[in-house]
Amino acid sequence: PPAHSHSDWIGPPDKHSNLRPVIFYVPPEESALERRLREARQEAQACNQRFWARHNRTFRQEKEEFIYSRLKAKGLEMRDESGQKATLNAEEMADFYKDFLSKNFKKHLQYNRDWYKRNFTITFLMGQVALVRALRWLRWKKKNIEQ
Repeated sequence: PPAHSHSDWIGPPDKHSNLRPVIFYVPPEESALERRLREARQEAQACNQRFWARHNRTFRQEKEEFIYSRLKAKGLEMRDESGQKATLNAEEMADFYKDFLSKNFKKHLQYNRDWYKRNFTITFLMGQVALVRALRWLRWKKKNIEQ
């Protein structure tokens, strides 16, 4: 982002995780509380990035293996006569999706728990930052009225 920017910047989707990375704005006089909030958001982003990149890599690999094994069982190759990639029908792929989700249920459950914990912390910190800013504004307003 340009040096004069005063907001977060969101980039294009990552090719591994499909998540859009955020470059967080760091104010010049960032308080300790604001820094804790930004760092909590950055850590949540990094955890999400790691989880979804790993998850998507595993998904793609297992999907390819599933398709290969099903095509092989049918006596077919990965590519047809015209060079096009062979595919399975929706019903066969539904079997893969169901099995994949069942096999990874505990991972998703743990991810969701962690995600909620992180977001609760972030929300709590955001509330604290908003309260501090509101109090600072009220003191400033009172000070200007008295002058």
